[in-house]
Amino acid sequence: MTLVMENGWPRTAAWTGGELRIGGIGVRELAAEFGTPAYVLDEEEFQGRCAEWREALPDGEVHYGGKAFLCPEVVRWLEAAGLCLDVCTGGELAVALAGGMDPARVVFHGNNKSVAELRRAVTWGVGCVVVDSFTEIERLAALADEAGIRQRMMIRVTPGVEAHTHEFIATGGDDSKFGFSLGAGLAAEAVRRVLATTSLELTGLHSHIGSQITDLGGFTLAARRMADFLLACELEHGVTIPKLDLGGGLGIVYRPGDPVPPRPAEVVAALREAVPAQVRLAVEPGRSIAGPTAVALYEVGTVKEIPGVNTYVSVDGGMSDNPRPAMYGAAYTALLASRSSDAPPREVTVVGKHCESGDVLVRDLPLPADVRPGDLLAIPASGAYQRSMASNYNHVTRPPVVAVRDGVARAIVRRETEEDLLRLYLR
Repeated sequence: MTLVMENGWPRTAAWTGGELRIGGIGVRELAAEFGTPAYVLDEEEFQGRCAEWREALPDGEVHYGGKAFLCPEVVRWLEAAGLCLDVCTGGELAVALAGGMDPARVVFHGNNKSVAELRRAVTWGVGCVVVDSFTEIERLAALADEAGIRQRMMIRVTPGVEAHTHEFIATGGDDSKFGFSLGAGLAAEAVRRVLATTSLELTGLHSHIGSQITDLGGFTLAARRMADFLLACELEHGVTIPKLDLGGGLGIVYRPGDPVPPRPAEVVAALREAVPAQVRLAVEPGRSIAGPTAVALYEVGTVKEIPGVNTYVSVDGGMSDNPRPAMYGAAYTALLASRSSDAPPREVTVVGKHCESGDVLVRDLPLPADVRPGDLLAIPASGAYQRSMASNYNHVTRPPVVAVRDGVARAIVRRETEEDLLRLYLR
């Protein structure tokens, strides 16, 4: 039985021989070799999703949002797929460099880039810096002048479009820490200040309205506002602004019954209707590429039944490797992955091992009533914002990322050790 991709599982995920297999490898074998918890990443799925976006926008730019998940091996996959890379910190810049990314294909985001980070971007030859404040315009202009170059850059604009998503991941409204407000006239002033410099080259305008979006209404409204603003700026200043970057944020399916988001080709078609043909279009998919490619694999440690109240199934990870449910109520599903069971289902709460009552991974989950210690549970749609947001809370080490393809498994991010943690402490 092949699991359905629309339910959040990678395309190679299948139920065979009484266990879940991904990339042709059973979870029992993966757990025995790499331990648990672990993120199991379907390499074929990741590269296929990159190709789908690239094919949807052959005459534009696809910038992978590195904050979703990034490591040097992923950077090499992006290079091979012909994608650009968005980074938002000096650390992500360092990973891009370690993976051999062409700096001309790197776009540097962030609402508070330090002088050191901006200097590193200018020195390395980053292809585009997205400025986010008047202070940053001044900083970048001075650094570019000091380096004797004309730095290519875009201006981030908040178009006043509210994405229908959680308030913590909505970024397009006027009350946002990101960008220059269109409605308040700040974006227009930013354009004037950039054009008044001699060391900055305005190559485009940028907007991003939020994340985990499954309806195109907000995207197209933002695209129309941004296109109108771009044309107004060209008319006012007598210049050509060649590119419009409309960000990312396309959602994914986490559980059966979740809205199925549009495909990349549908997204691009909708944006193209709102953007003049002569303007180069750029998009920034992150979650929609990485999210469905990985499965989080855990081992059950205890099963605690409170008659008439709840049954808690505790696993060997938790909020340190997936903080999203605790942070903003992200909802997941899971299945018993290591064996078949004829036991009737009962609703349980899957919890982690951390010293927090809020350390919950999945609520109201039907699992076989005979679930027991030693069983393996698999949570799909775990490829985005889990490893990248993972922490060492309670001094728990972070899990590895294991890439699987055609029956071969290899760690592309190794498991942390206690020695890694202790190395940071000064004696």
